[in-house]
Amino acid sequence: MTKKTVGMPQPSENGRYPKAVFSSDEEAPAVIGTVKGPGETPNQYVFITSNTQAVRVGDFVYYEVRDLQSQTLQILGKISQVQLLDHIPDRIFADTEIDPSTIVALVGFTHPNPEIYAVTVEVIGYFHRAMGFINPRRPPDPGAKVFLASNRLLKSILNKRDETAIGGAHLGSLLLRDEGAVPVVLDVKEMVSTHLAILAGTGSGKSYTAGGLIEELMLPKNRAAVLIFDPHGEYHTLAEMQSHPKFLGEDGYRPKVKVLSPQEIKIRVSSLNFFDILTLLPETTDRQKSFLEKAFRKVTQFNPVRWTIQDLIDAVNEADSKEDGSQGSSAPALEWKLEQIDRSPYFSNVEHLAPKDLFEPGQVTILQMHEISQEEQQVIAAAILRQANYARINTHKGKIQPGDENYLPYPVFILLEEAHRFAPAHEPSRCKQVLRTILSEGRKFGLGVGLITQRPGKLDSDILSQCMSQFLMRIVNPSDQENLRHSVEAAGRDLLQELPALSKGQVIVSGVCVNTPVLCKVRQRYTQHGGETLDILGLWQNHFQAHRQRDRLAQSAPLKPRPQPQVVEGLSID
Repeated sequence: MTKKTVGMPQPSENGRYPKAVFSSDEEAPAVIGTVKGPGETPNQYVFITSNTQAVRVGDFVYYEVRDLQSQTLQILGKISQVQLLDHIPDRIFADTEIDPSTIVALVGFTHPNPEIYAVTVEVIGYFHRAMGFINPRRPPDPGAKVFLASNRLLKSILNKRDETAIGGAHLGSLLLRDEGAVPVVLDVKEMVSTHLAILAGTGSGKSYTAGGLIEELMLPKNRAAVLIFDPHGEYHTLAEMQSHPKFLGEDGYRPKVKVLSPQEIKIRVSSLNFFDILTLLPETTDRQKSFLEKAFRKVTQFNPVRWTIQDLIDAVNEADSKEDGSQGSSAPALEWKLEQIDRSPYFSNVEHLAPKDLFEPGQVTILQMHEISQEEQQVIAAAILRQANYARINTHKGKIQPGDENYLPYPVFILLEEAHRFAPAHEPSRCKQVLRTILSEGRKFGLGVGLITQRPGKLDSDILSQCMSQFLMRIVNPSDQENLRHSVEAAGRDLLQELPALSKGQVIVSGVCVNTPVLCKVRQRYTQHGGETLDILGLWQNHFQAHRQRDRLAQSAPLKPRPQPQVVEGLSID
């Protein structure tokens, strides 16, 4: 009699194990192959199979071992490579008029799956509720059976949080299983506090994915405080959350969405530092920089909290004055340049977007920056990030009291679109240093950052390496792919090879927000996507609509000339 073991499939009367059938309804463990031996690395093994339906790169399988307490451990692994070993001779496929199965049947070969595959598996380990995945360092014995991981098993071990639990963010479902069969749920605490990066090529769905993550953060179960830097004006549609029933809490909670147009963005000049001012000025000489730095030191020492551009101009004039009272040549040039800042609609001597105006639990604030120059975007972002970091640190340490504009008594999350603009790899940037500070120390004080870019190769590598959760979408550029192989090791080289083949809305999720890297299909958003590509063909066709052609003819028609009066001997007779 065969001894049964709980949780293990049993051979049938003919001694064979049941074959795996790829279906979301199939939850019973089923054998899909037999271990051949170790792979090329100590963390790999190879099994042999003829079941082509159940072996796909990125899917999960397991083998079983017994520990010292005679408990059965399921050692999960991920398929990283599938190699064809043996198949029907190629000559049989040459004649397109003949079905190859007919020929092999004539010679007495009737196996439904004549091909034999060698499948390489990367070992992940067995799952421990408290410690996550643990690699037992015990390779399977040759001849051991390999099972396809069931949907029920994957749901219980891939995610750190339940789909409906507080602190969970439902991103989508496992790509290689039926849609919705295995939800992918992220750990919000880990994702936000240790920072995230969404890296994707143009048109792959990065902004759509980011919008879905923001939706999850604003649901009643999470109620986050979020700020978005939106250089393209794509996130305004998140305002639909305020009236969507999905976001209504039992206690009457509804998320707030605060969309600030470029005209509503105001940064007080006294919140800028010397290098911010220098960035906003046209090119300056070394002599002008020297006078400006001297004037800036004097102004900030005299009144570090509230000073104006005019105060700075006065200090420049004083610094460039000669002993006889005459004025040097640098002061007038600097005065003209500083007046440009004074005329800017985004920098004010009084008005200011303080942390208390930008952050509140259950609120997402969107700064639309699509009409603002890149230099001004840099300075605005640097000033806001710097003040938010200062506010969280000093509030956390009890140095700021309620009523102060910098009082920020709750954790916050800041999302930066086009992050390579704010932290370029090989160029100076006003935001780079403050981002490095926040990414290295922000976890201790509850300040999380999310970076989104379509050119990961242009993003500063030190900053990218500090993002502990990664969302990787289709990337075709070879240099960007190579950069990711060095900077995003958590995803694994087998999944990174899938980057060019991913479709829109498909994402590799890796890092601390999940128990192990997964291929995910992003769920449908509750709100509309604001970054859709223009309907170019439709706009071209609209140009030729009859009423538009009539309007153009009317606008281009010459004006009727004014009739000239009839004149007789110099006198009008009209």
